[in-house]
Amino acid sequence: MFGLTKEELTVLRRLDTPRKIQDFINTLAVNFEPHGETCMSPRRVLHERTAHCMEGAMFGAAALYIHGQRPLVMDLKTSLWADDTDHVVAVFQKNGFWGALSKTNHAVLRYREPIYRTIRELALSYFHEYFLDAGQKTLRSYSRPLDLSRFDRKGWITAQEDLFYIPDYLDDTPHTPLLTTAMIKGLRPADPIEIAAGKLVEWAKPGLGTNPQNIKDKRVLKRHIT
Repeated sequence: MFGLTKEELTVLRRLDTPRKIQDFINTLAVNFEPHGETCMSPRRVLHERTAHCMEGAMFGAAALYIHGQRPLVMDLKTSLWADDTDHVVAVFQKNGFWGALSKTNHAVLRYREPIYRTIRELALSYFHEYFLDAGQKTLRSYSRPLDLSRFDRKGWITAQEDLFYIPDYLDDTPHTPLLTTAMIKGLRPADPIEIAAGKLVEWAKPGLGTNPQNIKDKRVLKRHIT
């Protein structure tokens, strides 16, 4: 199936619910891209045991695909002026409601239970926790779900080369604004306690020494973005 080996399929077939997929994604070290930008396929993520948000979203989508669901990802885009990055999640439906799988290094922008009636509701659930260190709230728009099966002929699940064409395609798809200009002008910054909580990380970046907030920095990692 999809060119995966028996061993790879065995792992993915065990991940037969969104909860199990997210639990597995949480065990992956954060890919800080120490040797340059990457966009690894689900196969490479499975073997490297590391991922950043785009790689985690594609892995989650592939796991859903193995179990008969559409492999969908959604882009959350920030303000053009903000020194901030987009976030990508794999989205799924259960009983008609939307949820999301997410790879992040922070206590925010994580998994979403399938309780949202629309993709817009799901995207809005990330708004209040999407802010910079100075407190500016930066989430501005979201893409419609992109079905990765359109890239099946390119072997996106098992490719050894980087898949930069996927985030490029996703970035160029139409995005729907979440806020009006008046809403943006009236935004209140995040509170100091929210900003402090937002700095909690799960994986320490190599070379920065011990991070007292890091809860997994004692693990031995093959490789260490959100």
